[in-house]
Amino acid sequence: MKYRLLHALVCAVMLGASSLAAAQGGYPSQPVRLIVPFAPGGSTDVLARAVADGLRKELGQSVVVENRAGAGGLIGTEAVARADADGYTLGMATVSTMAVNPLLYGTKRVDPETQLKPVASVATVPVVWMVNPAFPAQDFAQFVAELRTHPGKYSFGSPGVGSLGHLNLAAMNADLKVDVLHVPYRGMGPALTAAVGGEVQVQQDQYASAQSLIKAGKLRAIAVSAPGRLAGMPALPTLAELGYPQLNALGQTWFGLVAPAGTPDAVVQRLNQAVDRALADPALVQRLATLGAQPDVGSPQAFAERIAQTLAANRKIIETAGIKLDE
Repeated sequence: MKYRLLHALVCAVMLGASSLAAAQGGYPSQPVRLIVPFAPGGSTDVLARAVADGLRKELGQSVVVENRAGAGGLIGTEAVARADADGYTLGMATVSTMAVNPLLYGTKRVDPETQLKPVASVATVPVVWMVNPAFPAQDFAQFVAELRTHPGKYSFGSPGVGSLGHLNLAAMNADLKVDVLHVPYRGMGPALTAAVGGEVQVQQDQYASAQSLIKAGKLRAIAVSAPGRLAGMPALPTLAELGYPQLNALGQTWFGLVAPAGTPDAVVQRLNQAVDRALADPALVQRLATLGAQPDVGSPQAFAERIAQTLAANRKIIETAGIKLDE
């Protein structure tokens, strides 16, 4: 009886060691699918394809990008959550899919905290705060002073109710103690057009798409939400420098990789290491720079903490501002 028990224990230990070795050494043995929850051509898609190319080199397997757009990222995120937890289906995670949608749509369709497993952060994209050239302020201090002098006079165009732009405006109003009106549009393109035309006076956008408008003099940059000053705009101060570190952190758009919950830790660690090495490649770093993206690597635990922190911050913003989708 004792021999049988000892034999069973030894077999269990050997099986566990064998599974771990297989996960570490045998993975991946087939192509990996990377689901992007947005349409082709957008910043998330372009970033995903750049990272997929880097992972192909590191993993020695094809990484196939699959776009599953719809419902503000919910459809693609659901597809990742429902996939087999074997490491062969990954998803691009964004602030919207991980830390906004669960607060606005609820968690009945997908709960990122229980149905998805953070793998690695990938990149952070700076967001530039801008005004129409006719706005009577040349720098951020003058901007704040003007808004405080004329509460309710100026407006901000976002790509829609509940968008990151909407949340960032609500946070700005609270942190700066100002009252800028929210005007939702059907997408970022119309919102930028409105800012250029003076229909709204305050705007923000990712650096990659904002820089051409700034260089053309169509919009004036007054601050940036970024880890540090931008190489392309070294004179532009970060909101952290200006005394608003929380607003600076909230304004940054981050991206990462997630897997279905239950994916083996050894596989997640293998993927995390592959992302880390891929993002050390100068060619990939330069490719990300064309998007205004800065590599932002870290452990799965660090990425999980960032998601949780952003989720908590956004929950407070949404509750304080009373943001609802039927607004």
